[in-house]
Amino acid sequence: MFETPFTVVGNVVTDVYARRAGESNVVTFRMASNSRKRTDDGWEPGNSLYVTVNCWGRVADGVAGRLFKGDPVVVVGHIYTNEYLDKEGNRRSAMEVRATSVGPDMARCQVKIDPRRPSPLELEPPQAEPEAESENSDELAVLT
Repeated sequence: MFETPFTVVGNVVTDVYARRAGESNVVTFRMASNSRKRTDDGWEPGNSLYVTVNCWGRVADGVAGRLFKGDPVVVVGHIYTNEYLDKEGNRRSAMEVRATSVGPDMARCQVKIDPRRPSPLELEPPQAEPEAESENSDELAVLT
């Protein structure tokens, strides 16, 4: 299957919806990428692109509970067209992205990174400290 790589920068425009599909976690949300251009009178709004973003597995685990409506994001993945029938039986299509990476747009927000990896203290078991000798051990040796 041919997969078209795709990167989009925009804002989350719906609630982030998490669910299970078989053995995998799935997170879905819609995002908008809005353009604008500078004119003599200031900024003028341009075209908008709306896409549905589907996150699976580890990407879904990282997104769930951390992204919310209105958040600025950068999404990298593969874009495809999903065709379906609406309630009236009309054939429709929508662009969707299967995300391989989702992150905050740090040009438009500030974040604190939580890499979710164990600290060095969690990797190695604590080593036993050598027993401290008593302060009087040298004196005892001299006295005996």
